[in-house]
Amino acid sequence: MSRRRCGEVAEGDELPSLPVRVTRADLVRYAGASGDFNPIHWNEHAAREAGLPDIVAHGMLTMALANRLVTEWVGDPGAVIECAVRFTRPVVVPDGADGALVELSGKVAQRRDDGTVVVAITARVAGQTVLGMATATAALA
Repeated sequence: MSRRRCGEVAEGDELPSLPVRVTRADLVRYAGASGDFNPIHWNEHAAREAGLPDIVAHGMLTMALANRLVTEWVGDPGAVIECAVRFTRPVVVPDGADGALVELSGKVAQRRDDGTVVVAITARVAGQTVLGMATATAALA
């Protein structure tokens, strides 16, 4: 994929949507990579004792998926220079091969004179927003 050029982008442009399935096996892999072995991400009993309906995805995994929407659009993972989110709802990951479907979309909220853009990101699971005020700033070619 080639790197997106600044002249090709305007405020209001929508990014291609990105649906991502998250399974419990993904949570195990993420725990190993991140070192976050909190049992709410792999043990149903612990999740329920913490007041959750079931096992939930790591918040930082959800944030990484949101940023993947932007990196795939820009064409360069190193182009994202800043990101921010508020975690508004956990991503509950049911047992089974289908897991949870995280539906990601985005829109160019601001195009700056320095060749960067700010993308407003929406992340939904089962029609409910799971990230609030999610943005990524990316440098364009």
